[in-house]
Amino acid sequence: MCGTSPRPTMVGMTTTTQIAPSSRSWWMAKVTSPIALALAGRPFVPLWAVVHHRGRKSGRDLSVPVAVMTTNDVFVITLPFGPGTNWARNVLAAGGCTLRWKGADHLVTRPELIGADEAKRYFSKLQWSIQERMFGASAFLRLQRTAG
Repeated sequence: MCGTSPRPTMVGMTTTTQIAPSSRSWWMAKVTSPIALALAGRPFVPLWAVVHHRGRKSGRDLSVPVAVMTTNDVFVITLPFGPGTNWARNVLAAGGCTLRWKGADHLVTRPELIGADEAKRYFSKLQWSIQERMFGASAFLRLQRTAG
């Protein structure tokens, strides 16, 4: 899980998937990530959160902005570049992370990869339509909220 570093920096989004992200989506991520990271996790931006995690190999504290859907029990994060992104693999390997959402830190555990069919129930029809158009993701990460 994440250490005590007050503001880890985003080093970049990397992927270990066999298929490279499309040049358009990768460019969009590179351009919008600094803006998203600055806004994500703030009380007035509920669609975005910041995942604080520790690198599996480097041991460094890292952060990445993500699109998130929530319920009382879970957070569901869209994985537009698939489950092979290093940050997603780090969270899975650690068994959880800290998620900054709406201005508060949430300790989340039991990360689980889910497909679009299962993830769809966490979205309204409009949200799902937007997710399909913007991200076209077929993989999602479900994280359980912890009490406290």
